Parts: sequence; structure tokens; C-alpha cells
Amino acid sequence: MSRARAALPWLLALAVIAAGVAWFLATHHRVEKIVPMPPRGEASYNPLYALKLALRAEGQRVESRQRLQLDEMALAAGDTLLVYSDPRLLGDDQVEALFEFAEQGGHLVLRLPSWQPDESFAGALADWLPIEPELVDPHCMDLFVPGQEDHVEFCGAPRFELVDGADVSAAWRTRDGHHVFARFPYGDGSVDLLGDMEMIDNQSLDEGPHLAFARQLLAPNWGKGRFHLVYAADMPPLWRWLLAHAWAFLLPLLLGLLAWLWMRMQRFGPLLPSPMPPRRSLLEHVEASGEHLLRYGKLGVLHRALRDAVLARLRRRDPLAAAQDSETQAALVASRVAMTAAEVRATLDTRPPVNTTEFRHRIARLIDLRKRL
Repeated sequence: MSRARAALPWLLALAVIAAGVAWFLATHHRVEKIVPMPPRGEASYNPLYALKLALRAEGQRVESRQRLQLDEMALAAGDTLLVYSDPRLLGDDQVEALFEFAEQGGHLVLRLPSWQPDESFAGALADWLPIEPELVDPHCMDLFVPGQEDHVEFCGAPRFELVDGADVSAAWRTRDGHHVFARFPYGDGSVDLLGDMEMIDNQSLDEGPHLAFARQLLAPNWGKGRFHLVYAADMPPLWRWLLAHAWAFLLPLLLGLLAWLWMRMQRFGPLLPSPMPPRRSLLEHVEASGEHLLRYGKLGVLHRALRDAVLARLRRRDPLAAAQDSETQAALVASRVAMTAAEVRATLDTRPPVNTTEFRHRIARLIDLRKRL
């Protein structure tokens, strides 16, 4: 019976725990959630990083660069060069070198920059390709890939028109004849012009239709040479560049500017009076007076003042001894302060000290006698 009573609390505790576990399992269930993480490494600054990996997975030779450096790229016939940035950022000599590369058998892929009516169109592109800009409200284009969901692309992308007699080997245009893509034969190679390249960047290339489009886009020299991906995007605004790279310099500069403005701002109320300079204490005056007398050889004055102070304390503590002559006084004082009579007479000697060494020695004995009284 006693064992059953001892086990009862444990059984109740196990029942409570089991009930809690059953309640938790009945009211909660496990859910897997995919949380997108920000890109890291090269994927954080290279918008064509996914395309680079996809090409390598297909066994293609590929390299990516941040800037177009023609003297270091060693372009050859059969290579493909994709320039992701706005072609208006390229110089005239660079544009000429790119089209020479296409004429010698290369495949050049460019994007059509956005433009306004008051801007010159696309830099030097209009001088090299038979195109004219179209200021139309850009609608989306349908993209159909067998076995994949339907997609809409080039939403908000600029359009262009082909001039009469333009020779193209492939094109993508709306029902109204506005083009978003065209492939121009150029010498032994070709030049592709796209209204937008969002379909092949890191955020879009994971979808099947976009990957199929990228494969068709890069088809002319597939397996022949090397793919060169120049991913330098448009230059960021100056303020954004400064915040990203020069904040350590701007922060103290801003704080200094705020401090200067605070000092120059209008005051609210009268100026506070300057604090009074601190006055010297009595002890400092006494020390200064003593130093003055010591510096000018007034040793006797200082010794006499301290001797008089010792005798004044003796008159307060032992009036009888203070009223006696020197011999009797020395004996009475010696019995009071545990000193010999000779020491007391030497200490109370009235003769002034002759030098600083004797002065310090006699002053020390007077201070010691004064403490003992």
C-alpha cells in the first residue's frame, strides 16, 4: 500500500506530460517553408552569374567580366560576346571594335537602351544597324514553350523598327510590327539586338522558358568558341555609390557639418556669464608666505612663529609648566612628553637657525613637541 502511494505522484506527473504531448501534437503540425536568402559572393554583383553556370553545365567555355576590356579578352572568330550594360556607356572606338569582331565571325549580343524623345537614340547603334526607335506604349509579349507554362516577356521594354530592306535572320515582333528582338547577319558573324535582358539574368533564368530562350539566343556560335559575358550594369547614381563605398568618410563629415551649424545657429536667450575664477584657499596663502620668507632668508621669523605656537599650546595644556623658568620648565615638559630635559631645552632654544639644514631640523623637533603636548 505504501509503495502504491509513493508511485502515485509519479504516475500523475507522467499523465500530465502525456496529456501535454498529445495536446501539442493535436494542435501543431510541421510546416516546411522556403525563405529566399539574399545572394552572396559573385551572384550578389554579377546579374549573369546564373547564365555563366548554365553554360558551364552544358560543357561550354565561358568567362565573365565586369567591364569591357577588349585588349585583355582575346576575341576570336566563333566566340560570343554578350554585353549586359547600356551600349550608350561604350565609347565610339569600343563600338567599332565590337562590330569588327562580329564581321570576322563573332556573335555579338546587345540590348536596346531606353530613351526619351529629347535624347539621341542609342548612341552609335543607329549608325551600325538598320533600326529606328519606336515610342509606343510597350505591351507584354507572349512566350510559348512546349511543355511549359505560358509566359509574358518584355513588359515595359523599348521597341524598335527595321528600316526598309533590312536583312534579318530571326526576329520577334508584335502584331503592329514593333520589334523586341532581331538578329542581323554582319559579315561572317551576326549581331543580336534585344529590347531587354531580364529574361536571362539571375532572377529569371531558373524558369524553363527563359532557359530555352537563352539557349536559342546563344545558338549561332554554340560549341564553336568561348562565351564572353560582360555584366557591368549601368553606373549607379553618385549618392548610392558614396553611401556604399564612402560612408566612413561621409559620416564624420556630416557630423562636423551639423556641429558647425549648431554653433552658428541663433541662440535662444542671453549668453551665460563666465564662471568666476576659483579663489586661493587660506592654506595656499600661508604656504606662499612661508616660501617667501624662506626664499629671502627670514629663517628666524619662521622659527620664532612656530616656537611661539608651541609655547601657546603649552600654556593651554599645562599653565604651571609654562610659568616656570627654563630649567624647571624643561624638566616638567620632559616628564609630560616622554623626552629628556636636554632635548626639550634644545627644542625651545630661542636662538635663530643659522642655515636651512639647522632650520629644517629644529622645525621638525618643534612640530614633534607640539604633537606630544
